[in-house]
Amino acid sequence: MDASQTGPVTDSLDRRIISALQIDGRAAWHRIAAALGEPERTVGRRGTRLLESGLVRIGAMVVRGRSVVVGVRCAPGRARVTATALARRPDCVFAHVLTGTPDCVAELRCPRDRLAGLVLDELAGLPGVTETRTLPVLRHVRTIREWHAGLLTETEIAALKGTAASGTVPATVDPLPVGDASPELSRADRLLFHAVAEDGRRAYDELARVAGVSEATARRRLGALRREGKIRIRAVIEPAVLGLPVEAVLWVRTPPAEVDAVAAALAESVHVRYASFVTGERQLLVLTAFPDEAALHDFVTRASWLRAVTSVDVALVLTTLKRGGLPAPWLQD
Repeated sequence: MDASQTGPVTDSLDRRIISALQIDGRAAWHRIAAALGEPERTVGRRGTRLLESGLVRIGAMVVRGRSVVVGVRCAPGRARVTATALARRPDCVFAHVLTGTPDCVAELRCPRDRLAGLVLDELAGLPGVTETRTLPVLRHVRTIREWHAGLLTETEIAALKGTAASGTVPATVDPLPVGDASPELSRADRLLFHAVAEDGRRAYDELARVAGVSEATARRRLGALRREGKIRIRAVIEPAVLGLPVEAVLWVRTPPAEVDAVAAALAESVHVRYASFVTGERQLLVLTAFPDEAALHDFVTRASWLRAVTSVDVALVLTTLKRGGLPAPWLQD
């Protein structure tokens, strides 16, 4: 992919900086430069340009409830309207319009005690809907926050995460949520969240002013919220900027005894951005990205994990209304 196709993304260093921000969206430029072995001034200049261009957005999500995948069939010509309504929901993580059936797919965060209301009332009331399928996620295999397209070495990744030789997990890594509990945030924490939701790289002195606390308190509270899994900070990008413009959603059906092996194989692929074990007859939902259709074809016809699979349904992503909890720029007020 040349520069004309990606705008401000000009070469492999830009893509490596983007990958570094995917690992830790708040990493300082000097830490990214040290991990990548590049001059700090160069990394800071390029990274700032990428953020200002809007190709990389750093935002935040409050983790509430558990993941539910929703597939929607729409009336003719209404798929974009339906996907937009899903994307505007504050509990929506991602929303894509697809080829084939379903017409759009989304992931929502829904406490179990609200699931009946979601299925029976809320989804049925979306504009343009003719049929919905609600599939609770039983286990995440990989989420978008863990994907970085294989552009960094394991040593570089470890340096960005701050992983010590002992293998301990640093404070900058957001853990996956446990259970169904919805976090109750204090007023200061809510103000911190709204500030990083707008700009995940806001400096601590600015966060302190917004929340009405000291800089040391802002640093400590944001670190605690991330360690506890109450807030996730993530970089949101279009895969095309990393040279992967072809996105596809796969619905994979496999014998129950083979699910873990297939899931493990999928998690090893740099083309798998997201994979979850869901309820229903097709146990695995997989979001992928490829350089071209030929690479997608090879993935769904020649990969070794296909030996343990009964069927794979493939749908191309036509447009994306929300990623990583951030609406597409044209949907934001």
